[in-house]
Amino acid sequence: MNKVKSFSKCLLSIVIATSALLPISSISAAQTTTKAASASKSQAVTAATSSRAQELSQVLLDKYGVTGVQYAVMDHGKITLSGSAGTSGRADSSKITKNDMFGIGSTSKMYVTAATMMLADEKKIDIDRPLTDYLPEFRMKDERYKQITPRMLMNHSSGLYGSHYGNTILFNDNDTTSRDHLLTSLRNETLKADPGAFSVYSNDSFQLLELLVAKVSGKSYPQFIRERISKPLQLTSTLTPLDTFDRKRLVKTYFPTLTDKALPVENTNIIGTGGVYSTAEEVVKFAEVLTGQRPDLLSAASVQAMNQPEYRNGLWVSETSNIFNYGLGWDSVQLSPFDRYGLKAVSKGGDTLMYHATLVSLPKERLSMAVLTSGGSSMYNEAVASEVLLHVLKDKGTISRILPDQQFPAAGKIAMPAEMKKYNGTYGVVGETFNIHIQNGKFKLAAQMAGMIPAQQYIYAGKGKFRSEDGSTLASFERQKNGLTYLKLNAYLNIPELDQSQMALYIGQKLNKQPLSASVKKAWQQRNGKTYYNTDEKINSAFYLIPTEISKTIQVDTNQGYALGTKIKNANSSVNVMQIPVMSGRDTFDLNFSRQGKTEYLQINEQSFISEDAVSTLPAGSSSLTIPADSYAKWMKLGKKTAGQKINVTLPAGAGFVVYDDKGQIVYSSIINGGHSMKLPEKGMIVFGGKAGDRFKISLSR
Repeated sequence: MNKVKSFSKCLLSIVIATSALLPISSISAAQTTTKAASASKSQAVTAATSSRAQELSQVLLDKYGVTGVQYAVMDHGKITLSGSAGTSGRADSSKITKNDMFGIGSTSKMYVTAATMMLADEKKIDIDRPLTDYLPEFRMKDERYKQITPRMLMNHSSGLYGSHYGNTILFNDNDTTSRDHLLTSLRNETLKADPGAFSVYSNDSFQLLELLVAKVSGKSYPQFIRERISKPLQLTSTLTPLDTFDRKRLVKTYFPTLTDKALPVENTNIIGTGGVYSTAEEVVKFAEVLTGQRPDLLSAASVQAMNQPEYRNGLWVSETSNIFNYGLGWDSVQLSPFDRYGLKAVSKGGDTLMYHATLVSLPKERLSMAVLTSGGSSMYNEAVASEVLLHVLKDKGTISRILPDQQFPAAGKIAMPAEMKKYNGTYGVVGETFNIHIQNGKFKLAAQMAGMIPAQQYIYAGKGKFRSEDGSTLASFERQKNGLTYLKLNAYLNIPELDQSQMALYIGQKLNKQPLSASVKKAWQQRNGKTYYNTDEKINSAFYLIPTEISKTIQVDTNQGYALGTKIKNANSSVNVMQIPVMSGRDTFDLNFSRQGKTEYLQINEQSFISEDAVSTLPAGSSSLTIPADSYAKWMKLGKKTAGQKINVTLPAGAGFVVYDDKGQIVYSSIINGGHSMKLPEKGMIVFGGKAGDRFKISLSR
């Protein structure tokens, strides 16, 4: 799913407007480090490279929140390296084996892409015909939906808003209601852009591909994987939440700030998007299909089509070096750092909440590596895979040396043209707005990429570029052919002790001021800073671990006319205006408010949230409550009268409750911690979840 928005890659031959900003060493590096031809056969991994893989795995365990690691290298059809680190999470703390299974998140998208291309090979579909030719049930309020093709789904250019996440990642629950309801949900929705206008990461697109494969093949999607992929490749551990297998084979996951206990089994029930389980060895075996080594399963023409630079069909950043350059399914079809050596590599990362995966393949070298982890991020996994594969290539004589990290050189003090100030103003990204104020050739920017690019000042360096104080990043402004202006970052991302990677993407879209009437402005000002709580999420959802997913705090800029990055339309609704390629424009939404009596509700992508104003305080002593009709959850505030008291809850079957402190962090979950009682924090929130009509009996005591 790439819910964590993973980033990792690096490239030297950067197309920058001024040679003064081009690293001097980049000009000849690719010409001098790659031998004329790579080794034509598999070669045993050296002890040094095997040791390096273990060292990097230990770094993941020690520095990056990982609890278990599994990796494998496939070279010319043979597993030449297979290893692991950490423990499986079983009571005896046994080491992870090659047969233990992980969720592979959005790496699952390569399986549904391959399935789609298999059907294309059989002439059962044409990937450039409308999706409605094969899935007539697919309809939207926006008539442009009729232009969407399977190709647009695979290259992320469908124009869909992005993701319907509600009740998709559940503990010990393979309920597929969200997937099954997707077509119904989309009927009431619009597109954020013309189909094919630009590529921006889209999970729903791959859910539609799953439905397409099932409809055209006449098989359930898990059955298609079993019969068309797993059986011929002899994969016994590539399974889905809907398959029957021993769940004890899944490596345990943890949320250490909540409990030392392992979490229940995580089921990602949008399978085409991110629901496959597998092992590192089986992922690299599947890579043989994706890189053209199994023409009996996937034709050379389809493999070639998947590896094309699909991202260039629409709006995109001008740089050729990037952590993202979409093919069909692939996150990258020219992965850094391998292009620094004149080598083509493709990659796909994946993240659920607790599982993370990366597959990196070099098709011409017939070389692939998969790294799977519990905890961490696919970004870190890709850094490990890239580093190990470079060592393998060096051992094989394909490259002569591993190139050093890079930095944008200082350009000296350069006067900034006054015209650059035209870029001052309000910018938006999904979920927020921010201001750019250039003064004396400088401007400040908040931390980016989950803090990997720190908050710092950017100083004018000539040719329209601003260089960050630490030298890792160039910022610039670019007006695209759609008439929109974007703030762009081109950065070397340093992952300490793992790798350096490079990315170039738009991080903000310049917004026009939207005048609001006095009454509309007043309505939104009254919501500013208020929190709305999700009433539609099942209590066993993994999203209760992430407060920002289970609640929404409204931030409004009434001077500019925006709320959470959406354009205010009237007193009760706002609409998405973000048209940002690559990643920053993913998972868009509209805001729609309504009232039932005195209670205000917020609707986002068919999920309902209740205003904090309508949430009552949990009373002291004994009480009871009932889950309302058409809801899964009921929220209550914690106050002074309940502070420090022990709560005991009589739970209906399958029900539970979750407690948050005054900072919004989860401190207890009956689903995860087990039991039905705990000591309440001084302030915070408690949510009770179950079926509509479920009744809870509650008692508090000192």
